Amino acid sequence: MLSQDDRRLIAMLHGGFPLSDRPFAELAAKIGGSEDVLLERLQRLLARGDLTRFGPLFQIERAGGRFVLAAMAVPEERFAEVAAQLDGMPEVAHNYRRESAFGQNSSAAALNMWFVVAVEDASQTDAVMQRIEAATELPVFAFPKEREYFVELKLPLLEERHDHA
Repeated sequence: MLSQDDRRLIAMLHGGFPLSDRPFAELAAKIGGSEDVLLERLQRLLARGDLTRFGPLFQIERAGGRFVLAAMAVPEERFAEVAAQLDGMPEVAHNYRRESAFGQNSSAAALNMWFVVAVEDASQTDAVMQRIEAATELPVFAFPKEREYFVELKLPLLEERHDHA
């Protein structure tokens, strides 16, 4: 369970991270603590899984790279093995189980393992997909981004106070 101080810290990080030479010192000053203590708190939140990721989001295409959503139909008895193979590939950002309607009305198996391929150079995409197919002996279905949307999701972590006069 998050403490009230941890909730307050996370709420401050939600879209409000300072862009300065010492952003953690600046945040620590706002909450009345030291930079070292703030960094220790963030490490603890990450280690416990209260935060799963802390870092910037990049538009990789502007730097010449590419993110591609991909999926495979993995037989249940091989699911853990294939997940471990993907986890060992530096280009795979993450993978997860999700059942898909794709193939439900045909003889094809449903796509059940989804992952994101991240490459520094867009020209590497096909080679990485081919390497995954060779390693797993399963076809990879790529779903490249056609359009980008900006969706800013901020979940309230602190109770809003409404003082009524």
